[in-house]
Amino acid sequence: MVKFIKSLFSIDLLSDLVPIVDIEPVDGGGEELHWRSLGIDPQFSLPKGCLRRGWYMFELRLIHNRSSANASLYVNTGSGFSEEERYSLSCISERIVKRVLYFPKGVQELRFDPMEEAGLFSIAQLRLVPLMPRFAYSLLAKRLIAKHPRFRKFNRGEVLANLKNEAIEQGGNWVDLGLSYYAQTFSRKCTGLEYQEWIDQVEALRLPKSEPVTDTDGPLISIILPTYNTEVTLLRDCINSVLAQSYSNWELCIADDASPESEVKACLEEYQSLDPRIQVVFRKDNGHISAASNSALALVTGEYVALLDHDDTLAPYALQKIIEAIADNPKALLLYSDEDKIDELGQRFAPHFKSNWNPDLLLSQNYICHLTILKAALVENVGGFRLGVEGSQDHDLLLRCMPYLNADNVVHIPEILYHWRAISGSTAQAGSAKIYAETAGLRAVSDYLKSQGLQAAAVPGTVPNSYRVRWAIPEPAPLVSLLVPTRDGVDILKPCVEAILSKTNYPNFELLILDNQSSCEATLHFLEEVSASDSRVTVHRWNHPFNYSAINNFGVELVKGEIIGLINNDIEPINDDWLSEMAGQVLRPEIGCVGAKLYYPNDTIQHGGVILGIGGVAGHAHKYFNRNEYGYFSRLHLVQNLSAVTAACLLLRKKVFEEVGGLNEEDLAVSFNDVDLCLKVREAGYRNLWTPYAELYHHESVSRGADDTMIKRRRAQREAEYMRSQWGDLLDKDPAYNPNLTLVHEDFSLA
Repeated sequence: MVKFIKSLFSIDLLSDLVPIVDIEPVDGGGEELHWRSLGIDPQFSLPKGCLRRGWYMFELRLIHNRSSANASLYVNTGSGFSEEERYSLSCISERIVKRVLYFPKGVQELRFDPMEEAGLFSIAQLRLVPLMPRFAYSLLAKRLIAKHPRFRKFNRGEVLANLKNEAIEQGGNWVDLGLSYYAQTFSRKCTGLEYQEWIDQVEALRLPKSEPVTDTDGPLISIILPTYNTEVTLLRDCINSVLAQSYSNWELCIADDASPESEVKACLEEYQSLDPRIQVVFRKDNGHISAASNSALALVTGEYVALLDHDDTLAPYALQKIIEAIADNPKALLLYSDEDKIDELGQRFAPHFKSNWNPDLLLSQNYICHLTILKAALVENVGGFRLGVEGSQDHDLLLRCMPYLNADNVVHIPEILYHWRAISGSTAQAGSAKIYAETAGLRAVSDYLKSQGLQAAAVPGTVPNSYRVRWAIPEPAPLVSLLVPTRDGVDILKPCVEAILSKTNYPNFELLILDNQSSCEATLHFLEEVSASDSRVTVHRWNHPFNYSAINNFGVELVKGEIIGLINNDIEPINDDWLSEMAGQVLRPEIGCVGAKLYYPNDTIQHGGVILGIGGVAGHAHKYFNRNEYGYFSRLHLVQNLSAVTAACLLLRKKVFEEVGGLNEEDLAVSFNDVDLCLKVREAGYRNLWTPYAELYHHESVSRGADDTMIKRRRAQREAEYMRSQWGDLLDKDPAYNPNLTLVHEDFSLA
């Protein structure tokens, strides 16, 4: 029995655990793994618990055989167990994890869920420690400073003062507000297929089944390898991975940048004598990475150039996969693969499964990275590597090649062909390890924009080694026409309209409220009042049964602006420049639809872009992630091209909307009309784009309700079937996603 102890001694919960769901004991499990989870929701009960209201520290040490496990403590304060009283911790095996809890009422019962998947585990520590309030406040502030971007520059006193002031402004309780921010610092980790399992079960089945290709079967691949004081063991691993290639028509062009370590030169001379395909130039002076790479380029005689770092390794079939891709795409100018990281012990981890050609993502970050293969003639044409951008020289080279690249001549190979060495001081281990790389990358992006005559400026992004491009708005600013369909629901509509009018610094917009048979007197009064008091607002009646596509098509016929915005009536802007950011993007002639970053009211992600195929047709990327999380390889903080974005907040030029025939009224009255629109826009040759720099709240589907009746479910099924018949296999092959990632969940976990 769990009993409350008045003094500040810990409350041990281990002895009271009773397995109730999907848990069985293990005999001889080994390595102290005493329990087995049989499913995705294993549960222990802690019956007859009795805890007084107040502050506690929850401490847990879980031993398991996964890379991480999501554990949760549920408390029942009188209304049963619920998600509102659930406290989660992501647990690395054998590591103690802690979380401060506050119980506003006495706790009657506890439940402990050790993980969210099948597997073996043991619980080494599970306890609650009562805390004095002042100490709890200190712990709360300490974590907010360390983990929450909003509080990073504060001291502990400033954190508490800030919380109290904000709570006063909101008319709430500062403790509740602080705990809300505190909860955002705890992230649940993906618990899909483990990477080592993926290597064993998926990658192993994709190994080339054909015999190794001879030197008469394909073009010569020139691998350039700049070296400098490389640890010799790692250098040997690198060169040996080239010698082990199943495709033999390669040359290894090595340029040593005047390494002072004699062992490096001896190693390189040894390999040069070992194989005539290995050529080495020893530079007399140290010129850094760009100069050394150009010296290696001077040795190139092949048709394609592959980039290799001096301590990384290639998969044994990497070049063979490249040659096969070239054979299928003879016009290819750039090819790149997926990659992972490898530690000093040879353990592979952190796979990066990338999107296909994504030029706006490349402006935000060098997502291509490794393995990169370029047509040698293209590299020569742009002048090779540029001095002065050391640390981001590869990114700079790709940007200077970008004017010659498009989706037809860029090939992404969705396989792990490159292993990036993660050692102390490398950018593979920590993006912040080379600050100069971010400075060089910013210069590379800025110089690219200038070279193309683009009216834009590059600034640092919100995550390390990332960049934001601010696109200029012409003078005078083009008129943006925002369309807001609505029916009654003034409690939702009024905050939406008032927030748009007060929190939008874009100087030239009109707001068209499309009223779909409202009968509520309060709503009708608000519509009359707001249209009379603000010249930017007009109200237009649509006296027909609800049809989202038809309402907006009707609205487009009324607009005066060259840019239209499809806006739900449950949207509330957060940052004043949201519309300026979206308009700047949509005015680019190559861009079609532009979407925004939307949050639920609890500051979790509602929309981070649309991924085709998730849930059958499409789903929202990073749904339910916390607001400040980076997302998959920082994608929650990067402007990028996506196949589709939600029409809850979507901008596009009116002429593009009309060019593709607008929204589909006949087949998609309610669902997927935005996805269909985006796919038609993309099919017409435009790039769709999502930006994290337009942030808004979205009270999803509040106004029209959920699909909870038979009629609504049948309609939703018909619309899904239409999308499948119209777009077919494309829905399972999203070029902005990766076939190795799941189409079941929105979390970018392994398929």
